Amino acid sequence: MQFRFNHGRTFFQTLFHSLIFWAAIGRAGNYTNFDVAIYIPVSVVQSFENPQKLADDWARISRQLKVDKVYIEVQRDRRLADDQLLEQVKKFFLDHGVRVAGGMALSDGGIGGQFKSFCYTDPKDRAFVKNAAELAARHFDEVIQDDFFFNTTKNESDIAAKGEKSWTQFRLELMDEAAENLVVKPARAVNPKVKMVIKFPNWYEHFQGLGFDLDQEPKIFDGIYTGTETRDPVITDQHLQQYESYQIIRYFENIAPGRNGGGWVDTYSIRYLDRYAEQLWDTLFAKAREITLFEWSAMSRPIPAGDRAAWEKLSTSFNFDEMVRGDSEPTIARVAGYSLEQADAFLGKLGRPIGIASYKPYQSTGEDFLHNYLGMIGIPVDLHPEFPTNANLVLLTESAKFDPQIVAKIKAQLVAGKSVVITSGLLRALQGKGIEDIVELRYTDRKILAHGFFSGFGAGNGVPLDQTNDLKILFPEIDFLTNDAWPIVRALAEGGTYPILLMDRYAKGVIYVWAIPENFSDLYLLPGALTGAIKNQIMRGFPVRLDGPGQVALFAYDNNTFIVESYLPAETDVKVSVAGNFTQLKNLVTGETLNQQTQTETQRPRRNRPSEDENRVSFNVHLLPHTYSVFAAEK
Repeated sequence: MQFRFNHGRTFFQTLFHSLIFWAAIGRAGNYTNFDVAIYIPVSVVQSFENPQKLADDWARISRQLKVDKVYIEVQRDRRLADDQLLEQVKKFFLDHGVRVAGGMALSDGGIGGQFKSFCYTDPKDRAFVKNAAELAARHFDEVIQDDFFFNTTKNESDIAAKGEKSWTQFRLELMDEAAENLVVKPARAVNPKVKMVIKFPNWYEHFQGLGFDLDQEPKIFDGIYTGTETRDPVITDQHLQQYESYQIIRYFENIAPGRNGGGWVDTYSIRYLDRYAEQLWDTLFAKAREITLFEWSAMSRPIPAGDRAAWEKLSTSFNFDEMVRGDSEPTIARVAGYSLEQADAFLGKLGRPIGIASYKPYQSTGEDFLHNYLGMIGIPVDLHPEFPTNANLVLLTESAKFDPQIVAKIKAQLVAGKSVVITSGLLRALQGKGIEDIVELRYTDRKILAHGFFSGFGAGNGVPLDQTNDLKILFPEIDFLTNDAWPIVRALAEGGTYPILLMDRYAKGVIYVWAIPENFSDLYLLPGALTGAIKNQIMRGFPVRLDGPGQVALFAYDNNTFIVESYLPAETDVKVSVAGNFTQLKNLVTGETLNQQTQTETQRPRRNRPSEDENRVSFNVHLLPHTYSVFAAEK
């Protein structure tokens, strides 16, 4: 079977129709800065054959949560809703002033919890998918694909169709073709007004291996949607860090500007209730237009507080006692309502999100999810699918190796007098592929076990940052040529020091090479003095800086506002510094103000540092466990 992909519309036609669509759906008025939707799986839809159940559910949920919209699923696995019931449920919500859209989940059951997809080389499965898309389009003018529109099968028909292609290339082509010919075109044939939306899940580093195509599918569908359900980073197997709930929204917004419909959060795999609220908040901190709560039945479940005894008596951002006050039978809907209303009160005061520009080419892997770990040590990341040539500094991780022109692009950035940061993983990948023409460093097979750190700039002694035998972190060892590249941050390992951050000059620019710990989670163990020395370089000129322990994130905006959020289970103190003639920080939640701690702070790790120091005003911020603070810098 041969699969050929041919776009039915040009990219600009898709963009035009999609922008009209997202503008048209507008705001329902329940919230000022976003809309709230609930997704209703088809099994729940079918339970509404008893209209009293729907009425009772709605009374319970709407008492605790303001709902703008529902997604009514028509298909999941091999289960389909019938036409009459869909119209009945749709009418109920329209009568209650709630917007409606359809939903599909193209999973095909599973094997012991392992997801299984439809087989897109099987004519019967292809016919079923096409029929489901037509069913959805008959009843709704908007249809979202839940994030199961990928391919896992390796049946005989798949093997024959794949031929000599890699599984990645085969599945990308197969799913692009299926999107066009089994989902979008059949739906439009039934309902020319229908707007088809694809929700992408949280595992974006691995999309291409299963056929999710961030390059082509946003052009095939009218809109995209973002899975921001990061859940718990410890008990799950995906290496998803909390910061991703924010970062993935910004990344997808850069992929499809103006067409990223919103973020999607569920209630699964959390050890304490604050984690659910954090996912909602971080999605909204990224300026998501809409947030979808998965799923309807979860909203009616009793509240499990979870393992939060260490901070339950503190007035944290998620104040459990305040949340349940006045409601005799609160459910998860109340948790969502409380959290969303809290964020809505200040989101309108925040500008456009900003961060350190980074580049991840389409269909790339390498140092998977590292950007989110960096976000968790206070480095805000602005991830792009194209090389951001307008940025003064670009951060490149190993995934950039998938761009065959990456060395040339690094050179162009440096020749223009700008800076580039590459990680040790990218250095390793580019060895023998041209990076030596810029800097002659060598990623070795040797490892160092660091227990202390120094900073420096030129020749001579370094300044101790932290030495403690309790710290044991494994780093790759990078060889460099003395007096060519300079180690400005070093690790101490059994009597010797080794480079953590190297710099070299090329043309008018500066290139940095950053040795990343073998275990990315060890970034959180690095002392604040060390990460501060690294930020002195890679965050130079950024409007706001955060210095402190790991697992505290910074969300910055272009109007001198920012959010500092701690995911730690204990209270912590951080230092925030802002560039400019500011004298105080105003807390946009409490109205309180913080005064500057020193008139100016000169970041000078060595006395012989060249005259490129920054004058910044510093403030001390105290954070309770699992708590955020929202500030505006004022003069």
